[in-house]
Amino acid sequence: MANVEDPAIEEAYNDVRDDNTETNWMACGYVGKTNDLEMIGSGSGGIDEMKSLFDPTLVIYGYLRVIAGDEESKRPKFVFVVWVGENCGVMRRARVSVHKSDVKKVIKQFAVEWPGTELSEFEYEDIMKQVRKVGGADYQGNW
Repeated sequence: MANVEDPAIEEAYNDVRDDNTETNWMACGYVGKTNDLEMIGSGSGGIDEMKSLFDPTLVIYGYLRVIAGDEESKRPKFVFVVWVGENCGVMRRARVSVHKSDVKKVIKQFAVEWPGTELSEFEYEDIMKQVRKVGGADYQGNW
């Protein structure tokens, strides 16, 4: 079981969801070898800024706000990001599937879950393609 009780995690989650802030991502990670999670970053630079935290020895859970839609309607969509570095410990990697459900008790609302182990798997256009696909109508034909 992951400990997601750090109040900064929920505060950052709410900040990303808030239409009145520029914050569009937040990320949390483990404290040392414990199962305790803490905030490790947030910002307004999207997935490219979040990726700067993706170390090959770490597991990071993130939350990303993107804007989807067309000329007629723009709306925020949210992505739950799970980075599992290729060099993180075997036990840490094994616990991710169980710990994700604990993290989802705080990071509750999202359209897409985006897991990956390599930086190349976190490209903005790839994420947006999936967001548009699960969003239903796409009058721009971007599928």
